[in-house]
Amino acid sequence: MSRAVLSIGSNLGDRLAHLRSVTEALGDRIVAVSPVYTTAPWGGVDQQDFLNAVVVADDPALDSRGWLRLGQQLEAAADRVRVQRWGPRSLDVDVVTCDEIVSDDPELTLPHPRAHQRAFVLVPWLDVAPDGTLTVDGERRLLTDWLADLDDAERAGVHRTDLRLGFHPEDREPDEDREPDEGERRC
Repeated sequence: MSRAVLSIGSNLGDRLAHLRSVTEALGDRIVAVSPVYTTAPWGGVDQQDFLNAVVVADDPALDSRGWLRLGQQLEAAADRVRVQRWGPRSLDVDVVTCDEIVSDDPELTLPHPRAHQRAFVLVPWLDVAPDGTLTVDGERRLLTDWLADLDDAERAGVHRTDLRLGFHPEDREPDEDREPDEGERRC
């Protein structure tokens, strides 16, 4: 099974609809979805605030490049145009981690090289994986520890909303015979 942690964001058009397009496309592959957060733009470009969330999903047919391609397809379906680095976008889908893979490939660096520096990734990720970890440069740490390293302004720019993406684990039909696997607790 291939488990991916995806960070999704939008600050153009119907931001919530763009985020929901991801959860709708992933469907039964979803393990967990964070609440939606509003976040200040990152990277110094003057633009509207983002809506952000984190999705944990499983698909045995996808490897890390498959998750990247799927994310790019979802971005294209939302008319994502890459004009300016860290600029406004209709939809951004980043593969943060995939099965603990470590890769320095320029097309897909894993884990995401800046995830540990971004409260808009760490805060929603903690909602779905309170004991989650992230390995950066060979150092495996709790997400809470990476978040504590960020400056106050970075953390203060992330605000939980009442918005939901239409998926909650409690909405799933119970399966009495199924025990959660280790990855579901770890994410």
